[in-house]
Amino acid sequence: MPTATKTEYEPVIGLEVHVQLKTASKMFCGCGLQFGAPANSLTCPVCLGLPGALPMVNRQAVEYGIRIGLALNCQIAHRIKFDRKNYFYPDLPKGYQISQYDEPLCFDGVLQMPIHDQNGNPKVCTITRAHLEEDAGKSIHMDAGGPGGGSTLVDLNRAGTPLIEIVGGPDLRSPEEAYVYLNTLKRNLSYLGVSDLSMEKGSLRCDANVSIRPRGQEKFGVRSEIKNLNSFRMVRAALEHEIRRHTEVLESGGGLRQETLLWDDEKQETRAMRSKEEATDYRFFPEPDLATFDVPREWVEEVRSSLPEMPEKRQLRFLDDYKLSQQDAVYIVGDKALADFYERSVALMDDPKKVAAWVVGEVTRELNDRNAEIADLKLTPAALVELIKLLDSGKLNNITAKEVFHVMVGNGEGALATAKKLNKLIEQNDSAVDAIVNEVIAEFADKAVADFKAGEEKALGFLIGQCMRKLKGKANPKELGAKIAARINGD
Repeated sequence: MPTATKTEYEPVIGLEVHVQLKTASKMFCGCGLQFGAPANSLTCPVCLGLPGALPMVNRQAVEYGIRIGLALNCQIAHRIKFDRKNYFYPDLPKGYQISQYDEPLCFDGVLQMPIHDQNGNPKVCTITRAHLEEDAGKSIHMDAGGPGGGSTLVDLNRAGTPLIEIVGGPDLRSPEEAYVYLNTLKRNLSYLGVSDLSMEKGSLRCDANVSIRPRGQEKFGVRSEIKNLNSFRMVRAALEHEIRRHTEVLESGGGLRQETLLWDDEKQETRAMRSKEEATDYRFFPEPDLATFDVPREWVEEVRSSLPEMPEKRQLRFLDDYKLSQQDAVYIVGDKALADFYERSVALMDDPKKVAAWVVGEVTRELNDRNAEIADLKLTPAALVELIKLLDSGKLNNITAKEVFHVMVGNGEGALATAKKLNKLIEQNDSAVDAIVNEVIAEFADKAVADFKAGEEKALGFLIGQCMRKLKGKANPKELGAKIAARINGD
């Protein structure tokens, strides 16, 4: 009998990303927004859902929504309305969430990713919609063995915070593509200044929908929605786990059901939360306390004209104007603050590649070591340029320049002042250098000098190192090498 072939499955992934908007007040009331404020200190009758309290739309939140929609190449609705999404949960005091159902603010957009599809074309993902809504409060589940005895506390400071939910199409075909999508989306949003985009603070959250189907089949499989994903790394890990689980169930002859799952990062597995809801379960209906209103085209064009240069265009400009490598341009543009710092530095020193080498190299290393952002470093473009010029002029060498840099980013002083404090400046004293060169040649005449005369180039590096040690690094290695070679060769 012929052996049965194993079914090859294809994942289908769509992501829902919730972005808290960085407005001064909440979506439908005047309460302020402050992460870490005392519990329930930023509330009022509107966000508490008290009888008779009426909501009013935050204009800035709508403008930020338009800003996001335009950056994602979306159509902007001419008229919008808000709807009630009904469900009960302790941190939803009204018993419903004001959201948008059938008339979202933004729709039919695309996000181009820095990867290619199977045919070698740039990978493009559709943005089905981006709609405005209010956030729920926060439930704090107490440890059963600690204070509170397993009870749940509710903090309603977050209730009513303006959100925009960005719903991506089912266009992603692997956990890695989902990871790239999220990083690309976050990069683009960071240029807009509408959110601090912190997953740690909850201002950027993601739910992942995943199903599998036999490769080549058009019909989608039964999907799961995964929640409690607190990092992009978790999104990737959860999707990998769920794809394996779906595959194992189907290959064993079992069936899948549509459900909502929670991700347990400690156990690296999902667990059931509830059966997946359909839109009908939420009993959507138009919000009776908020009228439908127009979105004037003049307003949309005003917002469009205020958009910054977006990453894709900035990257092309870096390639054309600064002649950077693709890798360096992609990296620097990936962080708006870093790209701004780079451009301010280039404005002070017309050597874009040399500046880029420092930004991608030592600056990035310092940021990674400190787990910091460029604004956290006590480093100005002027100080970085001053350091590079000291290196170019021979006042520092590659080793001492890096030593000065790593002190400079912490003390906030310039490169020259720091180099003087560290006694790292190379003061040209030819007689002192000549004396050390003669001393090293005499000391290693039997081995290294003989090896160099025999044609072993690495012996010269050893002799340079010995001279640098005796000169305490205050010399130019290239010039030392020339001196040593000339002295040995009798020039």
